[in-house]
Amino acid sequence: MGVEYHEEYIRNSRGVQLFTCRWLPFSSPKALVFLCHGYGMECSGFMRGVGTKLANHGYAVFGIDYEGHGRSMGSRCYIKRFDNIVNDCSDFFKSVCAREEYREKTRFLYGESMGGAVALLIHKKDPSFWHGALLVAPMCKISEKVKPHPVVISLLTKVEDVIPRWKIVPTKDVIDSAFKDPVRREEVRGNKLIYQEKPRLKTALEMLRTSMHLEESLHEVTLPFLVLHGEADIVTDPEVSKALYEQASSKDKTIKLYPGMWHGLTYGEPEDNIDIVFSDIISWLDKRNGENNDNATLVEKSVCRATPTPYETNTKASPTITNGQKPQRTRPQANYLCGWKGRRMHHHSAM
Repeated sequence: MGVEYHEEYIRNSRGVQLFTCRWLPFSSPKALVFLCHGYGMECSGFMRGVGTKLANHGYAVFGIDYEGHGRSMGSRCYIKRFDNIVNDCSDFFKSVCAREEYREKTRFLYGESMGGAVALLIHKKDPSFWHGALLVAPMCKISEKVKPHPVVISLLTKVEDVIPRWKIVPTKDVIDSAFKDPVRREEVRGNKLIYQEKPRLKTALEMLRTSMHLEESLHEVTLPFLVLHGEADIVTDPEVSKALYEQASSKDKTIKLYPGMWHGLTYGEPEDNIDIVFSDIISWLDKRNGENNDNATLVEKSVCRATPTPYETNTKASPTITNGQKPQRTRPQANYLCGWKGRRMHHHSAM
């Protein structure tokens, strides 16, 4: 199946020019998929593989670079209010859904890392509008291992309006930790649209507050979802995805944990592993497109060629672990998205 690719610029409610792109199958699409990229990332280059693969399987895919990200205008990776990102995405996505040719199509959200938080918050704005979500290593909770002390948050909050754009947050090079394949790792490093400097103070605090807010409201998630996470991810903790799966009120929910895989499931892994992840994504989409999700009783099976069989479950099945034992992984204690250790803040760029 062939794919058409298009780009255009739009303006948000604040008059900022935002970049949008879309991948369309030559035939009428099965459904619509809307991309929410990670912090520091962008859609047209980094998420091209996602758009192309899904369009090749019959889905119309739409992406937008957040304000200050990628090819959109604004201070580089400065997030004044996280709600601005959520509202911009929601407005654009709904404008696409309102087009005559798409009004009757099923609508799915797709979020990677910080984009997982964006997708969940878009859903919360209008819970009945979306038919499902794909969440890849989502940012939706702060790990208990690295949750900051309230005193630290209070101190930084007092100066955030004085030096909001200052790039003062200590950061580690997340690219080395997120992308397993060395060739793909260097491709990410060479992408000039990807932000790779220290996070700005206001940005880091907005992401922290968003994670903490989502953590307190995971039970309000009601849409069908598939959450995918690498067991060896040291950027976002797989325990976060488990908490989402366990606490969400969704009647149709599935979790897949991939032993040996890192944070960049859809781009940073060897090709065989990426094929496995996309096979699971497309299978989930195909089975739920046009299906009565309230009565879903699917238990999916995957065969992992490059790593052990993925740990997976859904709302109708108890969690199972390959060979009865959970694969071991070595995890630094403070290497998470928007992670903190003691009184020092460690925030990762390029999510």
